Amino acid sequence: MTVVDAGSRVTARVLARAARPIDAAALAAFRIAFGLIALVGVVRLLTSGWIAPMYQDPEVAFTYPGFGWVTAWPSWGMDLHYAVLGVLAALVTVGLWSRLASALFALGFAYTQLIDTTNYLNHHYLVVLLAGLLVVLPAHRTWSIDAWRAPSSRLDVVPAWTLWLLRFQVGVVYVFAGLAKLQGDWLLHAQPLNIWLSARTDTPLVGAWLDEQWVAYAMSWAGFVFDTTIVAWLLWGRTRVIAYVVLCGFHAATGYFFNIGMFPLIMSGAALVFFPPELPRRAIAALALRAGRASMPAPTSPRGPPAVGRALGALLVVHVVVQLALPLRHHLYPGDVRWNEDGARFAWQVMVREKHGSVTYIVRFPDGRRLQVPPRRYLTARQERELAGYPDLILQLGRRIGAEMHAAGHADVRVTVDARVSLNGRPAEAMIDPEIDLLTVSDVGARTWVTPAPSTDPIHLRARP
Repeated sequence: MTVVDAGSRVTARVLARAARPIDAAALAAFRIAFGLIALVGVVRLLTSGWIAPMYQDPEVAFTYPGFGWVTAWPSWGMDLHYAVLGVLAALVTVGLWSRLASALFALGFAYTQLIDTTNYLNHHYLVVLLAGLLVVLPAHRTWSIDAWRAPSSRLDVVPAWTLWLLRFQVGVVYVFAGLAKLQGDWLLHAQPLNIWLSARTDTPLVGAWLDEQWVAYAMSWAGFVFDTTIVAWLLWGRTRVIAYVVLCGFHAATGYFFNIGMFPLIMSGAALVFFPPELPRRAIAALALRAGRASMPAPTSPRGPPAVGRALGALLVVHVVVQLALPLRHHLYPGDVRWNEDGARFAWQVMVREKHGSVTYIVRFPDGRRLQVPPRRYLTARQERELAGYPDLILQLGRRIGAEMHAAGHADVRVTVDARVSLNGRPAEAMIDPEIDLLTVSDVGARTWVTPAPSTDPIHLRARP
């Protein structure tokens, strides 16, 4: 047998397993869980008072390349926008016009993230991805109003690849978050966890321990091992239940100690896709039996699974390739991604760096005069905190200052910046060459205008005597 023949046989077996019918209840349960979690998240934003600080208070918005045309609605418009997102999440949950609702939710939520780069959160990006997958997966054809209204569209089984795709998307988050921790600061110096935990010594019961270095080291290594191995434990039937209990405990702890929003709830809900696809139906049948009602029948209908067209297949292959490529793209650029942030977004660089710094712009006139411009003249306090960690944001605001100077008739000015930044507790160093004119810098390709990352070891906070 040649290598080509062996490869063809393996490919045929994989494709056959991918097309194998499984219980459609798994997709339906995921759709319902996603819709409920999305609804909770939207209501949380609407009732928290965060919409105005994120969209109305800022005078300057930091944009993604090519999306400078995306701007926020007026105050009432953003409130209405999030209210509509809540309605769409509810429609996804009950399965009414589910694919359309998923598509509009994905686009509407992506819009809220494109308005200002400082609003970026890893789990918001994940929400957009999962909503997008619900557009192409047949999750609306089981346990939904859509299937009730059109019984001929109902599916009892779906191809296994539909569940594989969701498992892949969830697994990507964990694996790449773990690989991002495979570096000295996290494993050898327990940073930035040492910094964060030392700030939580007022925590009831365990606060005194959080000042101990061994606790920071233990949690750093536990986080690395968890992220890099949890997918394997979830895939193995013998360890799946224990792994899921550990997963929920891990996310509950990180959600308690760190301000990471809805991420723990999203990941705890999404990880349910690793359980057997028939489990949701069995669980409902067991509850119905306990309540003395007729149990939900097992899927025996011949309807399903649907065939995969070439266009959809190609689209899914592209999605998988992109999800694998984006987290790796920072290896194409020189320097430390935690310092220059070149390729950091959309790459699951979760909790691997802590930056603090001060930024002052200097407008240099041809006659030698200098004008110092503090960022707070343009930014809210939240935006200013984000600014110090991201060279691309510093560059954007520098260009804004230069454009205002040109409009005022100062055509020959240069705009430089004194950006001194501390990475994981190190002494602050210049992150951008202070002699570089930001008006001549391009943010396409490697950020050679960013200085090399500090080479010294990070600090170690000592426990108080």
